[in-house]
Amino acid sequence: MTKRNTPDVQTFGCRLNIWESEVIRDQAGAAGLSDAIIFNTCAVTAEAEKHARQAIRKARRDHPDAKIIVTGCAAQIAPETWAAMPEVTQVVGNHDKLQAASWAKLATDDAPSLLVSDVMEVRETAAHMVDSFHEHTRAFLQVQQGCDHRCTFCIIPYGRGNNRSAPADDLIDAARRLVANGCKELVLTGVDITSWGSDLAGRPRLGHLVRRLLAEVRDLPRLRLSSIDPAEPDAELMDVLADDHRLLPHLHLSAQHGDDLILKRMKRRHLGRDILRFCEEARRRRPDVVFGADVIAGFPTETDQAHVASLAMIAAADITHLHVFPYSPRPGTPAADMPQLAPMIIKERAFELRQLGAARLGALLDSLVGQPDELLVEAGNRGHGRNFVKIRLDGGFIPSGQIVDVELTGRTADCLIGRAVAKGVQSA
Repeated sequence: MTKRNTPDVQTFGCRLNIWESEVIRDQAGAAGLSDAIIFNTCAVTAEAEKHARQAIRKARRDHPDAKIIVTGCAAQIAPETWAAMPEVTQVVGNHDKLQAASWAKLATDDAPSLLVSDVMEVRETAAHMVDSFHEHTRAFLQVQQGCDHRCTFCIIPYGRGNNRSAPADDLIDAARRLVANGCKELVLTGVDITSWGSDLAGRPRLGHLVRRLLAEVRDLPRLRLSSIDPAEPDAELMDVLADDHRLLPHLHLSAQHGDDLILKRMKRRHLGRDILRFCEEARRRRPDVVFGADVIAGFPTETDQAHVASLAMIAAADITHLHVFPYSPRPGTPAADMPQLAPMIIKERAFELRQLGAARLGALLDSLVGQPDELLVEAGNRGHGRNFVKIRLDGGFIPSGQIVDVELTGRTADCLIGRAVAKGVQSA
């Protein structure tokens, strides 16, 4: 659904930022900031911040009179740095960006140049729900905010604060509204969704929430999880994975590495064998499940042997969707003070990891040619299958938002080719 009279919101980084940009778009538009350009930034890597700065400078060149507002994790962590950019009009904190009162204040003539609260003091649960998504056929549903863990490489808790979970009843109500407005696939998202419920009465687990969503929103065709932590096995989540095929067979793991010593230096809560056990159990429960993973290349002190251990873990766990991050030091994190690797070594190891990921994805695609699948069409006869593999349809045009049964007939380097089976087309 395309919304009118809304500001230009440019989103960087994770799925959670995509969700939050919908809240920003609604609230800033309602406040009368329809002509503003808002940048929702990411602080995971230095490269992400660099891209945001480049986009801000270009926006100012193209729109010399526009109000340019910067928000997101990078803005929360270093607000003065972004406010010092001559192109920037105002900087808004991560908590403030989700408050309607903030955008109303920014629309006034005496609006502050900095509106940034201390996110570590925020205790309220995530309470901001959206009913539809701008130019997205899948909808992201934020189940929690913040993170209680302190991995040595990660600055994000200082941009997001501590874990705050949205109550299950609120999430179910939001899911019903999204489905009523045409959503065919929900993606549960957050900073650390595996921690959902740890701050709620009774300390429910993510598996409990997933089971309730599927049981109480019966007309939701597809439910997908964003990144989950293999350090926290959840028996009920595994049960739901086996019992309800509306929970899609794609799990993206916050793995980060495969070498035990490096994982300890990262202050991760799992070892390499824990990743293997997680994948083996999920595959036993759901044989068609596929795995993705975040992996860091070139973490400080990483030896050749440690890098080889990461490659071996990826192969042994049969991970096919790799998201590789070349390590970059984040000021204020313990890892930034550890002995650093040469940039060329980091680049070479990231390249090897990506090569392995491409090879493993290629093998998966080969194994799927000739098989049936189900595609949610997103745009231009393209979308994702149930296991998150990209699919392109040959043949006549099918509108976005349709779920289509497909026969997979071939592949390109990173995408399957399919043809629609007419009986599987569902009307939006």
